[in-house]
Amino acid sequence: MTLASSPPIARQAARPKARVTSRSRTEGVRPKTGPSARAKRGASKNESGLLGGYIDSKGSLRRVVALPGACGSVLVVDRDAVTLGDRRLVAHLAADEPRENAAVACEQYLQNPAGRWCRCVTPEDLALEPFADAEALEPRSQAAPSVKELTDRQGRTYCLEINSTGMSIPELRWWRKSSSGEQESFASISMREVIASLESYEPVRTLTHRALALHRDNGEVSIAVLRAECARMDASKIVLNRGLRRAVLAVATTQGLTMSEIAMRCGRVKHDSRGNESGETSWLARRLGIAPEGGKSAPTPWIHSDVLALIARCGLGISPREVELG
Repeated sequence: MTLASSPPIARQAARPKARVTSRSRTEGVRPKTGPSARAKRGASKNESGLLGGYIDSKGSLRRVVALPGACGSVLVVDRDAVTLGDRRLVAHLAADEPRENAAVACEQYLQNPAGRWCRCVTPEDLALEPFADAEALEPRSQAAPSVKELTDRQGRTYCLEINSTGMSIPELRWWRKSSSGEQESFASISMREVIASLESYEPVRTLTHRALALHRDNGEVSIAVLRAECARMDASKIVLNRGLRRAVLAVATTQGLTMSEIAMRCGRVKHDSRGNESGETSWLARRLGIAPEGGKSAPTPWIHSDVLALIARCGLGISPREVELG
């Protein structure tokens, strides 16, 4: 391969060969006109959609690839390198996202071996546009949803209402009504707070999507805050722990598996003054919503999806999907 600035071959052959130094490599030689072998390999890698790979706990080679999805979206998928099966969805990128985000998602995925758990790719993943507003899927002619008051264990009620909140137009929000003796309070709260109080996604999520669909073209009612809350809730990795708590308590009752043993399986081990090992039951109790976090008066109904997966897979030996609430 010749250099872009090389003299004619005959004249070059008559000259003595010059010693190439590190300085001449950087200053005396101009870049090659054609793509390098490394660049060609990179182009081939990008064309095939390959983002990275690793060896799993069973010794099998797996690849992380970028696959085309609906409406110009991109699916980042972890799959078996030989069979191309056992496809797991790492990320689903919208059409307007930079293509570099696929490589970023892959890098973060490979850097955290403990967090490599993803659900299987479904046919719907290939047909649906990611992060599409859920209310856009609702028919415009739908009648107003029948929003009844929802009640939690403390007797507090929740409902979707349009009220004035100091803006130029009224706002659609979730409201909580609680009564204590002769006093009654009525305050707007977030969608996440409602779900936490009820420890259930439904019917809060469905009612919210339908209300947003009903008012999305109504310029006289603001739905900006509620739509943002709904989008954050749908994309959040912080999930309810109620299903996992029930599974742990059921295993403890039917199989005699102790909280200490479950914690030890998750790598949460402590030692007493004599060096005896036991599991951190307090850590497990906090994650399950049985005991409150430090400085808190009540247990949390939330758990990070990575921690839920750890307890489900390592502590109970089951799939995280079996304890996730829909």
